[in-house]
Amino acid sequence: MAAASAARAVGRRSRSLFDIFVAEVPWTVSSSEFEELKEYFSQFGSVQRCHLPFDKDTGFHRRYCWIKFSTQDDVWNVFQKDTHILEGAKLSLKQQSYRRRSQRKNQSE
Repeated sequence: MAAASAARAVGRRSRSLFDIFVAEVPWTVSSSEFEELKEYFSQFGSVQRCHLPFDKDTGFHRRYCWIKFSTQDDVWNVFQKDTHILEGAKLSLKQQSYRRRSQRKNQSE
């Protein structure tokens, strides 16, 4: 039983290693065209998911997104390139780190 919970914990930690947070996404990227983001980042490896959140009130995206890769090597490939430019705008990237909800709650108190 302890081995199963340890395996789940390792799986949760490893999943977070493959995500990249992208800021400064140009306004010209729209909901129907965010495949452009996925296409751009697929040159570095296998993109599993691209999440570009939109504001319900304005209908515009929030100028940031998350890109989920299949492997850590794919993420490493992204960070080997110094500058990422999409539609003339320089993207700001960082590897996403996750905290459990209980940790976030304790830090906000």
